[in-house]
Amino acid sequence: MQNYKKFLLAAAVTMAFSATAAAETLKMGIEAAYPPFNNKDASGQVVGFDKDIGDALCAKMKVEKCEVYVSDWDGIIPALNAKKFDFLISSLSITDERKQAVDFTDPYYSNKLQFIAPKTTTDFKTDKAYLKGKTIGAQRATLAGTWLEDNLGDDIKTTLYDTQENAYLDLTSGRVDAILADKYVQFDWLKTDAGKAYEFKGEPVVESDKVGIAVRKGDPLRERLNKALAEIKADGTYKKINDKYFPFSIE
Repeated sequence: MQNYKKFLLAAAVTMAFSATAAAETLKMGIEAAYPPFNNKDASGQVVGFDKDIGDALCAKMKVEKCEVYVSDWDGIIPALNAKKFDFLISSLSITDERKQAVDFTDPYYSNKLQFIAPKTTTDFKTDKAYLKGKTIGAQRATLAGTWLEDNLGDDIKTTLYDTQENAYLDLTSGRVDAILADKYVQFDWLKTDAGKAYEFKGEPVVESDKVGIAVRKGDPLRERLNKALAEIKADGTYKKINDKYFPFSIE
């Protein structure tokens, strides 16, 4: 009888735990202004590579509900640490500086940094001598903006923008000579009507920019995300999402 009571107690605990797990809701933080990785469609819904990966990870973790929290780029890490959302999946480069504020999962894709400029600028070079005196655009608080400041400093005028889209607007209006940004974001924009007069210039200045999912320091959610990430790569889900946006692997 005593053993039977123990069995019932264990079963009740297991059922309670399962019910709690099944009812779990997680929020993912996304900028929603960085196509094709994250943006809003005509109906205002958040879409993109980051969103699809986030949804796939939630499905693998058997999360009942996965919600999106949209945040401005400049405040996206503080919003995570203020518990506005549970994990940040918004094409965030893994850097030593950011590691002081958040923990990162394993990289979920690799990126490169490359310049774009008008096709008519046939003599464009990426060396300091050529770029001296030029005005170069980049998004604020990104690896591209940091690279410009660290490597070109006072030799150029760096104009930083709150969104990548605003950088493109200034490029097309002639207010900047070139833009430095993530290659795969630029690749998508160059295919648009606005981008058809522009092209990549030179070789990437950064070849291996690892992009990760951020969580709060010490959060065990990191290990769950890592496990789910490995699983979607192994079962073909990751490749299916990759191929939806790019004709090549970005893993």
